[in-house]
Amino acid sequence: MTDDLARDHEQLLEFLYACPVGLVEFDATGAILMINPHAMKHLLPLAGARDPGNLFAMLQGCAPELRNLYDDYPKDRGTICDGHRIAVDIGVGPRGKDPKVLACTLVKLAPGRAIATFADITVQVAQERRLRQTETWFGSLISGINDYAVLSITADGMIDGVNAAFTRQSGRPIEDVEGQPLDRILNVDMAAGSPSLCDQLRLAERDGWYLDESWQQRTTGERYWCQRLFAMRPETGDACQPKGFSVVLRDVARDESDTSDLRRLLLFDHLTGAANRTHFLQLFEREQRRWQVSRQPLSLVLLDVDFFKAVNDLHGHPTGDVVLKQLSQVCIAMLRPSDLFARLGGEEFAVLLPDTGLDEAVAMADRLRAAVAAMVIATPDGPLRITASFGCATATEACASVDGMIGLADGHLYAAKHAGRNRVHARVPLSDVA
Repeated sequence: MTDDLARDHEQLLEFLYACPVGLVEFDATGAILMINPHAMKHLLPLAGARDPGNLFAMLQGCAPELRNLYDDYPKDRGTICDGHRIAVDIGVGPRGKDPKVLACTLVKLAPGRAIATFADITVQVAQERRLRQTETWFGSLISGINDYAVLSITADGMIDGVNAAFTRQSGRPIEDVEGQPLDRILNVDMAAGSPSLCDQLRLAERDGWYLDESWQQRTTGERYWCQRLFAMRPETGDACQPKGFSVVLRDVARDESDTSDLRRLLLFDHLTGAANRTHFLQLFEREQRRWQVSRQPLSLVLLDVDFFKAVNDLHGHPTGDVVLKQLSQVCIAMLRPSDLFARLGGEEFAVLLPDTGLDEAVAMADRLRAAVAAMVIATPDGPLRITASFGCATATEACASVDGMIGLADGHLYAAKHAGRNRVHARVPLSDVA
């Protein structure tokens, strides 16, 4: 019997070590009880200076929400999350490469004991994105072919033609639409990451076509999900110059509540409500491409809560969570609709500021710094005050890439830390000084 147990134990170890999926057993604090080589390959590079013996600590930089998901799970046993997606390499790697994405499943085995699995789904995520684009493209061409709404747009964004199907779809009479700017007729959900209509036309001009979808509103007040195809009409004899654009609109049945819930899961951080890392990276890449074409200012602010580890150690993680939630609420309330506030990991956040130069970014960062310093957080031990340090960067010819801007802002952030904290740092590169 002893030999059989030993053989079973040996076979189990062989399975764990040969398994092509990462496996981690851990306790309620995140301390790792068992980890197989596949999991080590994915997780150890993420640990940095953090404790490699604690799962939550290793993933604090890219998936801080896992600890919250575990702590919030009310049952002694069961699946906490299934296939939760984690983007792990923001701001690193060659340009144009799809960011690495891990799928994480957490299962609670008993009170204080759980197991996590990790699988690399980077290729799958990229394929899904391309399939969604293809599906929308063919859906717009094939479905509802007798009732397309079509708008004709001039090169400067004015509507110069409308078909009757648009009136049936939106309730707007043709005479009320013709001659109007496109942005007065169609809505864009900027919070969900859609480019402005001006940018969508610019992307259609660059690529020949552009697809988007969002909620629109009929004159009756009813909302409907609308897929839109923007197509450039080139000037005769010049395929690069737009004579104008055609916009094809398709009314699609969709449940609003389900869509809103899915959007929150995909785009926003579980704890704070700020944009998540993946959403931030996607928008930053898009804004950086826009900067390459238009050279409109683009700035980035990184901020990090000062002495946050001491907050967790002295007051506990629940108080730390309250700090992060309140900080996010304060900062988001101060930003423009076109700005993006994101949680990158742990106590580190980012603010993406389109159409904003360095001086304006520094001024905004200082207003945010003052607002954070003025916060009063209620705790069981009494009122708590915190501060944060800020680093700023702006797109220039010498520093135009996403990686470069993140690295520059991160350097300024740590310079602010070393200079005493609770301050903004944004040294202007010498190449930018006249």
